[in-house]
Amino acid sequence: MNPQNTAPLVYCLVLNLNGNEVIDEALDSILKMDYANFRVLVVDNGSTDGSLERVKSGYSEIEVIELSENLGFGGGNNVGMQHALKNGAEWVFLLNNDIVVHENLLTELMNVGISSTSIGVLGAKIYYHDEPDKIWFGGGGVNFFTGVAYHRNLRKIDRGQFEEIRESDYITGCAFLVRATVLEKVGLFDDAFFPSYVEDADLSLRIRNAGYKLMYVPRGKLWHKVSSYSGGGLTPLKTRLKTAHSLLFFSRYAQWYHWLTMPLFILAGTLVFVVREAVKGNWGVVKALFAGFAEGMQKYHRLRRTAD
Repeated sequence: MNPQNTAPLVYCLVLNLNGNEVIDEALDSILKMDYANFRVLVVDNGSTDGSLERVKSGYSEIEVIELSENLGFGGGNNVGMQHALKNGAEWVFLLNNDIVVHENLLTELMNVGISSTSIGVLGAKIYYHDEPDKIWFGGGGVNFFTGVAYHRNLRKIDRGQFEEIRESDYITGCAFLVRATVLEKVGLFDDAFFPSYVEDADLSLRIRNAGYKLMYVPRGKLWHKVSSYSGGGLTPLKTRLKTAHSLLFFSRYAQWYHWLTMPLFILAGTLVFVVREAVKGNWGVVKALFAGFAEGMQKYHRLRRTAD
């Protein structure tokens, strides 16, 4: 972290919420990155498990912003991005607190980022931490005809066959490197997606629609501590939020012709989901799905009325 270096200044922003069991390994790996000019900022989203105190006492070289309450993924990151922009950041790198990065991660991403001013966002190849050669994120895809946003190459074993730098429909917020001038032009995360889920896809689409490229750079690598088996688990809250925010996202960006097919796929997917979870006895998750549909439509119509 050499502030005298002429390389573009990157602010690495780690959002923390009760990350006592993971934050040390994440920060230690970030601090070892070989990029020449970066700072690390931890935004604490109202932690109560002592992880904030661990960061403040153990990492004097790291900047810390302490929030009194949980502002959600977008809200917490927005506070950090505003701080970074005010303090000279040329790029901002959003990172989860439950990751471990390769030491050349930022260098590999920035080598691509500085190659063209048309590039607005960069994303890395992300593996499962518990199966370190199995891919969790290999670029993001969005299919408006089916109403699905997905991780490319999800759960595939990496044998060196996925090394092509390519454009991505969206970049996951787990590791989201964005040009500062793009944020100043397009804006930050939309609080309509509070507290979490799908805000990264929304910001990605706004950036793409502003004329910038989103690039997936597979030579940049990190590992995410989400279970390769459960995918992080399915809860009623997660189901409701993902459903509501996915519906809001597709309602916001889909064109009229997408709606000729999308409802059919959503209906089919809903039926499969309901049957599968009902067989398991997960009625709370089933109810949350329908609550999410209702919430998503309410948010969409409320935002339309506000815009009008």
